Amino acid sequence: MSSQAITSTNFEFPDQSSVYHGKVREVYTIGNNLLVMVATDRLSAFDVVMPKGIPYKGQILNQIATKMMKATEDLVPNWLIATPDPNVAIGHLCEPFKVEMVIRGYLSGHAAREYKAGKRMICGVAMPGGLKENDKFPEPIITPATKAEMGAHDEDISREDILRRSIVSEEDYLILESYTRKLFQRGSEIAASRGLILVDTKYEFGKTKDGKIVLIDEIHTPDSSRYFYAEGYQERQDSGEVQKQLSKEFVRQWLISNGFQGLEGQKLPEMTDAYISEISNRYIELYENITGENFIKADLNNIHERIYNNVLKYLSQNRKS
Repeated sequence: MSSQAITSTNFEFPDQSSVYHGKVREVYTIGNNLLVMVATDRLSAFDVVMPKGIPYKGQILNQIATKMMKATEDLVPNWLIATPDPNVAIGHLCEPFKVEMVIRGYLSGHAAREYKAGKRMICGVAMPGGLKENDKFPEPIITPATKAEMGAHDEDISREDILRRSIVSEEDYLILESYTRKLFQRGSEIAASRGLILVDTKYEFGKTKDGKIVLIDEIHTPDSSRYFYAEGYQERQDSGEVQKQLSKEFVRQWLISNGFQGLEGQKLPEMTDAYISEISNRYIELYENITGENFIKADLNNIHERIYNNVLKYLSQNRKS
């Protein structure tokens, strides 16, 4: 099944000036005003790209991100112009900020691991004492991370360090914080309407050529976000049970149980075709729960040709944009 996954692209589009290969997405710059972002089926965990792709994963991420961009564009401007293919988003060329804005409503994931290790500060933000894993914070906390190149690890960074090192100006950073809180509030409301809890997420922002700060990349997808099922959440917390999650945390836990956390000297466990199929089905479940809609599988035959032709058609019809 993994042979049907799209794990890399090497397109040559008209007026193409550069291409960037990220952990999951490949970004083609067209002329000096457009970006073509292809969501591949690559799977990244612990900042390591798995050797096999997950069929439909790119389509799922792209379509969730598109829906969520449209559901938040009244609050925060974004880069998106069109989605001419299930795996493709086309938008305005932006200069990305070199930080990811991570916001956490609950003590989960990385924050919980830090807390368990005895730390009560994360990214310069104090975490209250006496919390259990997956407890809700009194207020959501913003815990930024530096944006790592492919193969490198994102690193926690405080607001103070971001400003001291002039990674982002104070004026811009205040806007990033404001946008992050607005998006998380809206994302939490959307999740609640689907019987879900938006636990934590990350947002990436960039500047357009005219200096406007916009949301870029993905938003509220299972790769960038963690969701719990709302039903039974409190009962599970009270009894010390593990929370039912909608995120790729299940992949991280599988890797941990097989002795891999992305650390030096650790060997990636083999993903069988059966497990890849299971991951693919879990991503489809994520899509349907997050959007409340049935997932329609795109044709996986000649997927590279399909993407290329759809992008080419869009570019030829919109040369002036």
